[in-house]
Amino acid sequence: MFVVLGVALLSKRQMFQTILQGFIGSATLLYLAGFFGLLAGIALVLTHNIWVADWRVIITLIGWVTLVRALISIFQPQWIVAAGTAVLKQHGVFVGAAVLNLIIGLILSYFGYAA
Repeated sequence: MFVVLGVALLSKRQMFQTILQGFIGSATLLYLAGFFGLLAGIALVLTHNIWVADWRVIITLIGWVTLVRALISIFQPQWIVAAGTAVLKQHGVFVGAAVLNLIIGLILSYFGYAA
């Protein structure tokens, strides 16, 4: 999923900027993203809360970040709107997000399938 998202962010940057504009403009979408993110974050934290000094901690961190971001979306959606607005002003953020997603995806794919 991370690899696909990274490639999509690189190849369809304008489309994702338009999606982000619509997302931060909709209170309903912000709440729904928070709700579904909360479900995903809780599921990851409950099933994979492994704090070890190897690649598995990446999954744990993804779970916790997802959980915290979901709670912010539900209780402080204006913070998400402010962050989204700032991201739209900084075009390089999409490239950085794409590269980060690619790196995480490649690491997880390597350890999940090859190692």
